[in-house]
Order: sequence, then structure tokens, then C-alpha cells
Amino acid sequence: FPSLAGNDNSEALPESIPSAPGTLPHFMEEPDDAYIIKSNPIVLRCKAMPAMQIFFKCNGEWVHQNEHVSEESMDETTGLKVREVFINVTRQQVEDFHGPEDYWCQCVAWSHLGTSKSRKASVRIAYLRKNFEQDPQGKEVPIEGMIVLHCRPPEGVPAAEVEWLKNEEPIDSNLDENIDTRADHNLIIRQARLSDSGNYTCMAANIVAKRRSMSATVVVYVNGGWSSWTEWSNCNARCGRGWQKRSRTCTNPAPLNGGAFCEGMSVQKITCTSLCPVDGSWEVWSEWSVCSPECEHLRVRECIAPPPRNGGKYCEGLSQESENCTEGLCIQDKKPLHEIKSQNIETASDIALYSGLGAAVIAVAVLVVGVTLYRRSQSEYGVDVIDSSALTGGFQTFNFKTVRQGNSLLLNSSMQPDLTVSRTYSGPICLQDPMDKELMTESSLFNPLSDIKVKVQSSFMVSLGVTERAEYHGKAHSGTFPHGNNRAFGTIQARNKATYIQNLSSISTRSELKTTAIFGHLGGRLVVPNTGVSLLIPHGAIPEENSWEIYLAITQKESSLQPEGTDVLLGPEVTCGPSDLSVSTPFALTIPHCAEVNSEHWNIHLKKRTQQGKWEEVMSVEEETTSCYCLLDPYACHILLNSFGTYALIGEPISDCAVRQLKVAVFGCLSCNSLDYNLRVYCMDNTPCAFQEVVSDERLQGGQLLEEPKLLHFKGNTFSLQISVLDIPPFLWRIKPFTACQEVPFSRVWCSSQKPLRCAFSLERYTPATTQLSCKICVRQVKGHEQILQVQTSILENDRETVTFFAHDDSSFPAQMGPKAFKIPYSIRQRICATFDTPNAKGKDWQMLAQKTSINRNLSFFATQSSPSAVILDLWEARHQHDGDLDSLACALEEIGRTHSKISDITETESEEPDFNYSRQNGL
Repeated sequence: FPSLAGNDNSEALPESIPSAPGTLPHFMEEPDDAYIIKSNPIVLRCKAMPAMQIFFKCNGEWVHQNEHVSEESMDETTGLKVREVFINVTRQQVEDFHGPEDYWCQCVAWSHLGTSKSRKASVRIAYLRKNFEQDPQGKEVPIEGMIVLHCRPPEGVPAAEVEWLKNEEPIDSNLDENIDTRADHNLIIRQARLSDSGNYTCMAANIVAKRRSMSATVVVYVNGGWSSWTEWSNCNARCGRGWQKRSRTCTNPAPLNGGAFCEGMSVQKITCTSLCPVDGSWEVWSEWSVCSPECEHLRVRECIAPPPRNGGKYCEGLSQESENCTEGLCIQDKKPLHEIKSQNIETASDIALYSGLGAAVIAVAVLVVGVTLYRRSQSEYGVDVIDSSALTGGFQTFNFKTVRQGNSLLLNSSMQPDLTVSRTYSGPICLQDPMDKELMTESSLFNPLSDIKVKVQSSFMVSLGVTERAEYHGKAHSGTFPHGNNRAFGTIQARNKATYIQNLSSISTRSELKTTAIFGHLGGRLVVPNTGVSLLIPHGAIPEENSWEIYLAITQKESSLQPEGTDVLLGPEVTCGPSDLSVSTPFALTIPHCAEVNSEHWNIHLKKRTQQGKWEEVMSVEEETTSCYCLLDPYACHILLNSFGTYALIGEPISDCAVRQLKVAVFGCLSCNSLDYNLRVYCMDNTPCAFQEVVSDERLQGGQLLEEPKLLHFKGNTFSLQISVLDIPPFLWRIKPFTACQEVPFSRVWCSSQKPLRCAFSLERYTPATTQLSCKICVRQVKGHEQILQVQTSILENDRETVTFFAHDDSSFPAQMGPKAFKIPYSIRQRICATFDTPNAKGKDWQMLAQKTSINRNLSFFATQSSPSAVILDLWEARHQHDGDLDSLACALEEIGRTHSKISDITETESEEPDFNYSRQNGL
């Protein structure tokens, strides 16, 4: 056996081993980790079978055999020897040890076949400091506001457990969903109630002691609110000038717990004038008139002396009197008076009858001549048509009557068109002419867009001029560019035009919509140009001295996410990665969408694709969660995430008023037949990616954008979409049959994939001398929104005028690393975080910062972050990546009362820093 009197570290076996068979020792009990409380020694025990000897070894040295207490017994089942050993470890022994790790002990047991070692048990001195690292601070918060009380317990071994007391009573967060105590020992009350007022104490305890923090007084106050105004009182003067008043009270709600009293007046008075009523009075009778052939004369009077005013009574009595002026002896042409009257009436009736018949005959003749002339003027078309203005009334169905023999064919208007399969169209205007059979059999009017890949240039600008020298003329159009700040496609200042204009003729192929860059600890921004998709990596999200290659891509093939029922895919499917990386601070992903934001009409979800290819829901945009955060702007959704992957936005319409925003654009080009001209109308999601795909496809087909795209609000009311061509100049152009008006079923528009809808119209000019085309394209949803596209263009390439659009100003910078990627200089950002991360009794902390930057919901997410202000500023950076409006942020800070000058003024003192120089150069 080893020599246990000294410090021999050898583990020699017994000098002689019996030849009898045996087994290695098996530990029935091993020493456990232990804490020394105050000066009380602890006991370590070890039990093994079969065991001839057991000794402890601490910190690599044998414990003297005299310090062991050993007990020996026999296992009744196996008949093997069982040995149990105890040792004491004192506080002094642990304190005297200065090794690189904790004080440890293990036991070694011997049997005939050899030795076995137990686990190492650590021995630590337990303690708990007296002073809290951070005591909770008192707060005054408005009702329904958020309360966050911070608590950092004293240092201790083992680590202290934290419990919260309210008015000396323990708080159980499991019984109240409004209270959360899981976030890093903090107490979070999501919506403050009056009952939440009180004194809060943080209790820390371990096996040594309990400690109480300073109590924090929380006051939930209610600011007073005015009740509704009463009705105006009646004018106090019955007749003449007076006054009337109305009142309100500060009871909606009444101020409580020191809340502010209502501001403003409780009583309002205005002057009034009650007009006095004036009764009417008759003027004097007029003179009697001369005696009439009927032997009567009359006299009149009017109620104007004075006339009745302001509700006065009208004159009583007759306004006219008549009487016989011959005292009943009147005779005319030897006939009594009643016979003379009868003859006069009959004569007048005959004259009226003959006059009416004559006028009717003349009207009928004029109508017949007009119809004949009109039919002759339209005979060149082969059909009788009505004026195109009739189409604007709602695409009413009407019949054609053929002029040529054997040329009559009416299609059944009840047939439902299938734009994805059939080439035959049935609709309001449907006539097939033998000369147009080739058009109907060899070309499809509704071909979906091809899957041709088109390369996207870094400085992309949408224009469809056919020649390089094409001039650009266009007017600004609002509501079509998917930015959070509602910016639109349109013109910019002339001095900046040259930087962003690019003729589409330079775009030949579409590359994969993917951007890759290497980021470090300073973070940065990654953008897929001209798609509205971007990724913001905050400062500090990547560990120091590390560099990660991060990519951002848009799925161009058919999405694997198939919405159920009436659910729709609202934007592109976006992938960021690699998926196995994890960041310490949430990154911001921006995805454009086409929904008209309204929580009463839409329920929008964020979904993520799993490694198995299935889609699972991450959260609802309106959901309160601490796992991630979604901020929905009018044209984009900004998402704070902790893990990379593939994400998509799904919209669930709650009512028929849910609106999917579609962009309507019309393109044109000459066909192989020089007399024909093709119009192609597209309805696509109002996102930059969808528009970019259409532009790239049209460029390959030689198409020209004829009018600025317009926004169509397509409702989820199950009504179809109708597209028609109106006001085609007669005698110059005609539209080929089956294409004048086309109707698309609701499901084809609403539940379609990301592929845009396309409808084609074929026009024919009578002579090659016709070089100008002027018409209207009407796109409307039945019982819904309507848009008119005015087409005025030259079909000759040299005379074309192209419509100008401009790309994002980020298209030249798909990746920005370090301080240049952020609008807020890093030094200013540090000051803001240091100021607003500190709790304040008046609530002027990061919660107020969130409110002033238009973040009013799901504040629990920020409360769980190590620096809530930093995450709020990251979200601000994502929302304002295209404007960088620092003045608005400075004004928000000034409103809180923490700053005294604008950030734009403060940053001038930082002009020597590289990040600020960059900001100034970029117009910040």
C-alpha cells in the first residue's frame, strides 16, 4: 500500500495479490461537492465494494491515514467486503490552498485486481456579500405603462437566488401573466395597473445568508382626461344678441396618485344672435282689372308689407279676388258664356295634338338618317361597335352584329377564363374574325413571365428606352416605392441625376439576387440592390478578433412556402446566413411587403424554413414576445432576430377589406408584323423585387415602358379584375378581336405566386404612315379600385420618349462595413446608450426613447436586452437607412429633455473622427 505518512504521490498496489478471482472495486457512494459555511468543517465520505482499503487524495496529495475514519461490513447478497471511509475538510485547509482550480478530493479503493478512483469533489467556502451590485430604483409611471425594476444581487458562492417582495409579500409571477421575473433578476410589469403601486424589495439568498436590497417605491399615476363636451346651451336671449355655453369635466379619467390635471378650459362661451320673428302683412289691393271676354275682372295683393321673416306668420286671407263685372248679364256672339268656353277648349286641344304628332315624325326621321350614316362610317371594321366610353361604366356585355356574311361568332360570355392554361378568352367583348385565326392559335395572350435570368447592375435604374440616346421624361408618382418612410419612385434633384440614371439597355442577364461580404466586430450593412431587402449587423454582434462571411439572398425560383386558403405571400423569400452562426446582439432584417397595413384587416405572420424544408411560424407581427421583434412600416417589415435562416411574410386576411397593393405597368413594342403593335399590361406585387423582374424580362423582349406605374388597391372581396383598352383613335387603329377587354378571376390575382400577372393586347394600324398611338388602359376590380393608364407614344424607335425611374441610392454600396454603414456616429451612439440605459424615476429612460422613435409595443423584448437603447437605435438605423434623418432623432431626444442641441450640431465636434467625416460626405 502507499505510504500515507508523508506526501508520496505514488499509487502502488499491495505487495502480494491473492490468486483467488475477484473484481475491481465498485463505488457505492462517491464524495459530493460541498460548501464550507462559516468555520464548520465538512465531511466527505466514500463507500466501495469489494474494497480492501480506501484512502482520500486531495489536490493530488494523499491524506494522512490518521485522518481517515473507516468502517467495514459484509454485503449479505454477494458476500463481498464493503468499506466506508470519512474525512473532515476544514476552512483552514481550503484557505491555505492556492492552486489554479478549486480545492478537490477524490478516493482511491483497492481490491485484489487493482484500484478504482472516484469522481473529484470540489470544496468551496460559501459566502454572500452584503451590498447589492445594483438596487432597484423607484419609479413614477403612467397607467398601462411598462415598469422595469433592475436588481443585481451581491456576489456570492454559490450564486444567490433572487426573490421579489411587494409590500413585504412574495411575488409569484406564475400567478400573474402581467409580471415577469425571469429576465436577469429584473422585475418587469408589462402594463402597469393601479394595484401595482407599492414598495418593491429584491431578496437575495444562498446557503449562507439572505440579503435585502433598498426598497423601491413605485407609483402608478393616472393623468386626468376631459369628458366629452356637453351640447351647446340655448341662446340666453330670446330675441337679439346673447350667449351660449358648453362644459366638460376632468373625469375621463380623474387624475390619481399625482397625475396631471387636465389642461385647457372646462367651459366655453360663444356669442349668439336670436333673430326676432316678424309677422307678414298685406299691402293694399291693386286696382280692378279691365273686364275680360268672360265678363270677369280681378284684383291682387302681396304679403310684403312687411314679408314674414325669422319664423314669423304668413298673412291670413286671399291674395286674389275676382267678380263678374256685368252683374250676370254677360253675352258673347249670341251664346251663353258657358258655351263659348267649351268651344275654346276644344280648339286648343286640337292644335296641341297636331303639333305633337308633327314633332314626333320629324324626330324619327332624323334618328333613322343618323343611324344609317353611322353604320356606313363603321362598315370598315366588319362589326357594329359602340363608343369606347361605354366600357368605362363597368365593362357591360353587349352584342355584335356582323355586316359580312358568314362572319358571325359569339363566344359564350359565361365561360371562366383560365389564364395559365387556355389561349381562348371569353369576356364582355368577344368576336372572332377569320383573318385573326392566326393570332388566336399561334400566340397566347396570357403567357406567364419566362424564367430567364437577368443580371442586375449595381446602379440600377428602371427605364425601358430601346436606344442608348433615349431621353427621359416622367412625372413623380407617389405611393409606389416600398420604403418605411413612404418614399416613391420618382425624380430626384438634377444635380444627383447623373449618379443614378442608367439606361436599361445595359442590362442583359439576371444574376442571382445575392450579396456576400465579410464582417467583423464593428458590424455593417448588407443590401441586395434595388430590391428593398437589407441586413444590418450591429456593432458588437460579432465577437472581437473574429471575421464572418455573411450572405443575403432572395429566392427567385418558385417559393416552397404554399399559403393555405386565402393566405398570401406578401413579399420575397429571403435567406441570410450561414445558419450555424449565432450573434450576441440581434441583427435587423428588412423585407418589403405589398399589404396595406391595417391590423383590423390583416393578421401578418413571420415564418422560417427549417432544415428539413418545412415552414414554421416564428411570431405574429402583433404578438408580444421576447424571442424576436417585428416592426411593420407601410412598405417594409423590419425584424430583429438572433438566428440566421430563410424567412418570409405571410398575410392572413381578416376581412374583405384587406388590401393587397398591386403595381400596374404597361409596356409596348412592335410585333413581327410591322402593322401590329403589342401592349402588355402587368399587375405585380408592389415590391421593388417584383418590378425588377418585369423590367428585366421586358428588356429582353424589346419592350418600352409607356406610362409611370400606378398603385392598385386590390381587395380580398372575391371580385375579379378587368383590364381593357379604351379610346383607340378611329380610322387610324383597331384592336383585334378577343383582346379589347379581358377579365381575370379573383383567385388568379389574389392567391398567385410571386410571378406577375400579364395580359396582352394586339392593335393594328391601317397604314404604315400612322406612327403615333394614343389610348387608355383601364385596370379595375369589380366593386373596387380603378386605375387609368394614359398611353401616348411613338411606335418609331427614334422618336420614343421613355419614362424615367430612379433606383435606391444604396445600389452602389451592396456592402458597407464598420462605422460607414451607420447613420449615427459611434461616439454619439455611446452617449445615448449610457444616458438612456440608466433607470430614471420620471420614466425618462429607454422606454421614452422607444416611444419618441415610434416604437410603442412589445417593449418586453427590449427589456431583456443588455442594452435596450442600443437595440432601439439598431432598429432606427434599419428604418432610416435611405434617409438617415438625424435631425428627427435629435428632436426626439430634445423632447425627452436629455439633450440641449441637435445631434447634427453635436456631431460637428466629432469632425476629426473618420465615421463622422463619412457621414458628412453623405449628406448627414
